[in-house]
Amino acid sequence: MTSSDNSPRHASDDARPPRGPVDSSRVPRYAGPATFARLPRIDQTEGRADVAVVGVPFDTGVSYRPGARFGGNAIREASRLLRPYNPAQDASPFALAQVADAGDIAVNPFDIGEALETVEHAAGELLDAGSRLMTLGGDHTIALPLLRAMAREHGPVALLHFDAHLDTWDTYFGAPYTHGTPFRRAVEEGVLDTSALSHVGTRGPLYGKRDLDDDAKMGFGIVTSADVMRRGVDEVVDQLRQRIGSRPLYVSVDIDVLDPAHAPGTGTPEAGGLTSRELLEIVRGLSDCHLISADLVEVAPAYDHAEITSVAASHTAYELTTLMTRQIAAARGSASGG
Repeated sequence: MTSSDNSPRHASDDARPPRGPVDSSRVPRYAGPATFARLPRIDQTEGRADVAVVGVPFDTGVSYRPGARFGGNAIREASRLLRPYNPAQDASPFALAQVADAGDIAVNPFDIGEALETVEHAAGELLDAGSRLMTLGGDHTIALPLLRAMAREHGPVALLHFDAHLDTWDTYFGAPYTHGTPFRRAVEEGVLDTSALSHVGTRGPLYGKRDLDDDAKMGFGIVTSADVMRRGVDEVVDQLRQRIGSRPLYVSVDIDVLDPAHAPGTGTPEAGGLTSRELLEIVRGLSDCHLISADLVEVAPAYDHAEITSVAASHTAYELTTLMTRQIAAARGSASGG
């Protein structure tokens, strides 16, 4: 069900100042619990969070290398290096709105169907409490229940899908719910706005040309990694923003959108991907879009030498979180006449 109240809802509408991260000039970065960006836990903010950073330690849907169930905590560890001011967006995101670490959604690793229901229910509760979500996976199967929850709140949503792969295949080994199928299921279920869908960074071999034909029939546009290289970030961002318009936007980032040189710690690597700089710049270019929530998935730390992948993932999540807090602060200012 779509909310009938068009006014923005924020967890910190009571005007209390946000509680920020631990001061790393006083407490060493390597000390203390590894919440995202050293932010408070959601129980330390009385359950309030304009943006809730939540983990989903689940990788039962993978078709190749496992290990993404440990991705969320690896991203949290890498995020110890993040600082409270984001010069690229000229914003202090954790001062603009309350961001808190909501911990992990505990899902059944032996039953995919039950796991998806658990994620959808937990995501819905956080949305009902007024939070936008920055979800740390986990494998890409979790995007489907997250999109279901978003659609109940906003109606069918626009999607930017950063990935080496299409993830619109029908089944793997006859199974309809895997990390390669979430966006086909989402289209079939009507939770996506099919006039505003795009893959970014796709590349590599497919099973056949029909994969692309089926994908186009679902409404997806494609910006390949080669397109980004040839056309440049600014032109690509302009194209994406025109496609999205003012629709509620969900961003889903599979870290394998990055070249294995920039993200070796993932389950299904493909050569020829984006650089971490290109990914960050494209995300920053979405500042005028109505970003409702995002996920970042497929970080598998067992294959991540020197935390290269986790660092790239933590910075990507930081940029997405900054976008959301800026929009929340702007909406609050507009609502108050400021």
